[in-house]
This record gives sequence, C-alpha cells and structure tokens, in this order.
Amino acid sequence: MPAEVIRGPLALRLSLPGLDPYVVELGVLANPLLASDLAEGLAAAVHPHGPIGKPSTVRAFVSTLRRMVRELALAGFTGSAAELTRPVLGQFWLRSHYLVEYRTRTMLRAFDQSRQRLAEPVRQMVFGTNYKRPVINGPLKPYTPGEWNRLIDLCRAEVREIWDNHRRVFALAEGGQDPAVGGWSEANAAWLLTRMGPVSRVPVAQHMGMTLPAFTGRIGSIARIREALFPTHMHSIPYLVLLTAWTGIVPDGLSGLRTDDVRWSGRQAMLLSYTKGRTAQESAVLSARASRVLEQWIEHSSLLREHTPAALAGRVWLVSTHCEPTAATFADYALRSWAKQRELTADGGGRLWIDRRRLRTTYIAQRGQRGWSLRATIDPNHSPQVEGDHYLSAATPAQRAVVEEIISDAQGDLLRRASAPLVVDDATAAARLPEEVQRLGLGQGPLTELLSGERDVFTAACADQLAGLHGPKGKPCPARPWVCLLCPLALFAPRHLPNLLRLKAYFARQFRAMPREHFAATFAPYARRLSSQILPRFPDGAIAAAQHLVVDRDEELPLRAEEVTP
Repeated sequence: MPAEVIRGPLALRLSLPGLDPYVVELGVLANPLLASDLAEGLAAAVHPHGPIGKPSTVRAFVSTLRRMVRELALAGFTGSAAELTRPVLGQFWLRSHYLVEYRTRTMLRAFDQSRQRLAEPVRQMVFGTNYKRPVINGPLKPYTPGEWNRLIDLCRAEVREIWDNHRRVFALAEGGQDPAVGGWSEANAAWLLTRMGPVSRVPVAQHMGMTLPAFTGRIGSIARIREALFPTHMHSIPYLVLLTAWTGIVPDGLSGLRTDDVRWSGRQAMLLSYTKGRTAQESAVLSARASRVLEQWIEHSSLLREHTPAALAGRVWLVSTHCEPTAATFADYALRSWAKQRELTADGGGRLWIDRRRLRTTYIAQRGQRGWSLRATIDPNHSPQVEGDHYLSAATPAQRAVVEEIISDAQGDLLRRASAPLVVDDATAAARLPEEVQRLGLGQGPLTELLSGERDVFTAACADQLAGLHGPKGKPCPARPWVCLLCPLALFAPRHLPNLLRLKAYFARQFRAMPREHFAATFAPYARRLSSQILPRFPDGAIAAAQHLVVDRDEELPLRAEEVTP
C-alpha cells in the first residue's frame, strides 16, 4: 500500500517511488474529523494512484490540509468531509490561492473516489471547474543596459581574479616539497594539496604526524590554498554567467555539459553540443570570447578532475564542496547568495537578482538589435526566426491565399508609388498621354471627361472612382484627399493647383505640430510626391497665381475631426 492513515495523533505512513517508507506527522488539529478525511484523500492520491510522487509535494499538501482545517474551524465548521456544503467550500476556495484550491480538490476527489461520502451537490462542485486559474507570468524582460554592463563587468573582473590566484598558487606548488620533510609553508602546503586533492585539515594533519590542536594555526592557510587550487560553487557562477551571456544557451543545456561535448572548431572557436530539455540534442559554434571562457574553466578545474571518480570527472561544471568533488547545480539560492554578497543593484536601486533565463533573453535581444531585425514582437524570449516559424507561418490553404494576396497588394503599392504622376500641363506628360490612356483602358468619352473636369475629385481628376483601389470595388473611392497624390488613376491639371497648394500648406502645418517620426509614417510619402514630382511640372506663373487663393487654414480642406491641425 503506497500510503495509509495512522489513527491517534494523526499521521501518514508513506511509501514513495525510490524512497524508504516514512511517517509524516499531522499533529492535533482543530477539527479531527475533517483532518482525518482529508488525510485519507491525501493517502489515496499518492503515486501510483495519484499525482503525488515526491516528499516536497507531500509536505505542500500537508500544509494546505492544516490550513483548510484551521480556516474552516475558525469559520465555525466542525463536521467531517461528508458534512461539507457548497457555500462553505465555495467561500473557502474563493478567498484562497489557486494552489490551495488545487490541492484541496485533489484530496477531496481522492477521498470521494475511495469512500463515496461527499454529498451530491458538493461532489459536482469538487469534480467541476476550478474557481481560480494559475497566474501565468508574462515573458521575461531583458536586463537594462546599465544592469547588464554592471553584471558582465563584475563577472569578468572576478573570473580574472580567480584565475590569476589559481595560477599563482599552482606555480607555488611546482616549487614546493612535502611539508613533512621541508616544513610548513604556503608553497609546501600547495604541493601537498595538488597530490592529496581538496581534503580537509584532518588528512593533512595526519600526513604531517600532528594532532588537530597542534595543527589549528594552519587551518586558515589550508582553506585559502584549497579554494585557490580547486574551484568552488561561488567560483563557477561568474564563469557560467559569462558563458550564458555570450552564447544564449538555455540553462538546462549548460548545466548538463560534459567534457566530451566540447570540441575545437578551428583555432579560436569551439563546437559545443548540449541537450535542450524541450527538444533534443543541439549544437552551437561558440564565439572567440565564449570559447576562451569555457577553455579557461576546463583548465581551472583540471586539477580537481585528477582527484575525482571517473563517473563524475566528465562533468564540465565540477566543483569542490565540503572537501569533496561534486557537480555544480546552480540553484537559485546559490545565484541569489552570490549576487547579494557582491551587492549587485538594479537600475531602480534594489537588489539585482540573476535569472539565467533573463540572461538568455538579453542575449537574444542584443543579437536582434545587432542584425537587420528588431526583437520579436509576440514574445521577446523568442528570436525573430522562431517567432516567424511558429506564429507567422500560414497553416491552411485559405491562410496562405490571404498572405499571398497581402504580399501582392504590398508589391503593387510599391510599384504604384514608383510610377511618375500624370500632369497634363507638362509637355512630356502630354506626349505620353496616349500610352497612359491605353494603360488605364479609357475610351474617348472618359478621356474627354477627365480633361474637361467632369471626373474631378478634390485633389485631381479621377480616371475611375469605382475602381476600388482604396475601397470595395464598385463603390466610390473613400480615400482621403492626399491619397490621390500616390494613386495611379489620378490626373493633375492646372485647375487643381489651388487644392494642391492647400495640401502643401496642410502638410507644413502638420509637420510643425507632429513628432518627426509620426509625420514620416503618416504624411511624408505624399508630401514628398507633391513637392518633388507634381508641383515642379507646373509653370512658376501658374503656381504663383494659385498661391493667392490659399489662406493656409484647415477650413480649406475636407478634413475629419481627428485630422484637424492641433
């Protein structure tokens, strides 16, 4: 039996996968009836019958069990699980966190499946939809440039200091001798530790034939030499931070590296193979600086590998903990402790905590800014390539057809913007008028209407208002007056000069009132076409005469309320 309830002072005897049976004490609770039923549900939810398979999960469920019994007792409920009502249970869940609701639901479901004692309305509630939903954090933000620079500069300085100290003590060891023969000195102590490994004071004292009280004065020097020769967890953190910051490899990929995953690719670059938890085996060619950091760490820990069992010596992140070789884990508490000891501060003045996922996010953000593309817009933790492959690709034939139509419209718009405007007062434009008439498919009647002004719109003479370039086909064109400046169906004649100059004055007013970037995105193409390609084709005398008709006010144009100059 994976779990059972022990009566008396309430306790659980558990047998979880890979662990010896052990007892979890629940103690004396305010409502022993409800506590006993929930404990039975917890026992029934243990692996292999339920989702609970780790001691830490059991402790979390036990804490939630105590909380539910305590809060319901304070609210006046003293019965068993069979006496629970929908209002009592609903009020408890509504004022609780998502995990509290999830755990109590799990225990009540397992209890009812084994005992069938819940009232039917409560059973429907327990097996129904959760009241609360887990809070899903948004995408991680990259570190700011100031935070990033402080972190990288600190890590580089610390790696340089650690490495220089290691080389200094290692050089001392090469010139030392056995302290049992040559006496105690820093060089002789380093010589001894290079041969004994990261041992404690006890083996060193035994080697020298001294008692621990007599050896007490040398303990400090032993610890300093040991830390210099054999890297510790704190020594590995700046190496890992730099390697993550300069490669962008996922945390689980770097943590599980082995020495046979590292191969040189040329003289300055390494080929690194790693396993990404969500996918499979991947590889990356490291930059020169990332290759140097990894090579230096492997050399820094090479002496420790000589005193490590073969099963562990293949790990890249090998450190000395409590005088024993072990694989570094880079747990959050270790990273936080390292950052706290070095008093790293964020831009806002608070603590700057190291999150290895944010290091990867910052690397991707900086790489995106160095290339042609800006950062991904859906999730900044994704590269533009991943975002395009996963979010922007068309999955169905209908979606692909829509995407192709959008691309076609965009390409047509670019071609239309590149075409020269048709100004009939210009001799060159008049010479190619028959060609334009053939391109637009016009007959003698429409051409006469264009030239006489019967087909005028506000800005130009329109070849066909129902052509639907800027709206539904068969309906009058809904475009704003300045859109005609780029329209291939527009024809500009001398009678349009006053309105064209009014548009020019409107653009000038908007330029003075709007931010430059906003104006460039909204009006710049039209203003450029008007000033550089349309107005220069009219005689200066005609422009001067039309200028007298312009009063430079918004009332001259058919504007909407949101288009009025502020």
